[in-house]
Amino acid sequence: MRHALVLAAVLFVSAPSAWAQAPASAPGAPKAPVALETVAPTGASARVEPETVHIGEPFTYQVTLTHPKDQRYELVAPTGESAVELLQQTRQRQDNANDATTTFGLRFSAFELGDVQLPDLAFDVATPEGPRRFVLKGKTVEVTSTLPPDAQGQGAELFDYQPPQEVPIRSWTLLYALAVALAVAVAVWALVRWWQRRPKREKVVPVLPLDVRVRQSLDALKREDLPGRGHVKDFYFRLSEIVRGYLGERYGFEALECTSSELMASLRKLPTPGLPEDALMRFVSESDMVKYARADASPESCNQALAFGYDLLAKTYVPPAPPKPDAAPGPRVQ
Repeated sequence: MRHALVLAAVLFVSAPSAWAQAPASAPGAPKAPVALETVAPTGASARVEPETVHIGEPFTYQVTLTHPKDQRYELVAPTGESAVELLQQTRQRQDNANDATTTFGLRFSAFELGDVQLPDLAFDVATPEGPRRFVLKGKTVEVTSTLPPDAQGQGAELFDYQPPQEVPIRSWTLLYALAVALAVAVAVWALVRWWQRRPKREKVVPVLPLDVRVRQSLDALKREDLPGRGHVKDFYFRLSEIVRGYLGERYGFEALECTSSELMASLRKLPTPGLPEDALMRFVSESDMVKYARADASPESCNQALAFGYDLLAKTYVPPAPPKPDAAPGPRVQ
């Protein structure tokens, strides 16, 4: 008993010093990704067709979500180890008088026997308050063998792969065709090699700086006056593409293929001094509502969105450093 008390006292005395020596997070360390707030649809249902499948055979997993019309649900592709493989997915949306219904069709194939748990499905939700997340618990499907129930009693068994066997050829036509095809392939290969090795005169077109190209795109969009002609949705598609293309080239990541939540998460992992994150979040949310939720935008909102594009360029673009002059040649030694 006395030895236990002494050991406890030693641990109690040494614990504060160990806590004091714990390394603090570096000031320049990347911030951890912020978890999105969750949101739930007004109605959710899922069904598996058929409920019992043979191993390796595809089956359909249909998910139907009922939600407000100003929300948009996008499925995040399942990742990680699982007993099923996702073969195909579809998405359909139908707007009703008071709400909207989005139906997702997923085609899976199972490769384990027994009751197989389907993966949980995560959805990125675009709402007027910003991006949200919804997770639907996966259902269970029964996977059975392709052999009949009495296969073992009747002596049925699965056969392994057989070694190659000789097949007699009655004529030489196939060999002649293969020889002609080989000759044509060799001739094409030689022609391609010659074409690649011939001297070429390439016209070098200087690439304009990033800020010049982005400003030219914004000016061209402004001159078209799409909102004034009633093309508000086309205006936001064009402006969103310009802003995403600039962010991707400025900070070095694929921004055009990212969802709204992936775009913000990627930017939070990178050093982005001067980036107006709150204003960018509002712009992305407003663009998604107009492009996908059929929301309307006033001419003033369109002008403010275009002004945000110019302001983003002014606050975040840093001109590249001028090239260093070549070193002067030293004195020549005789």
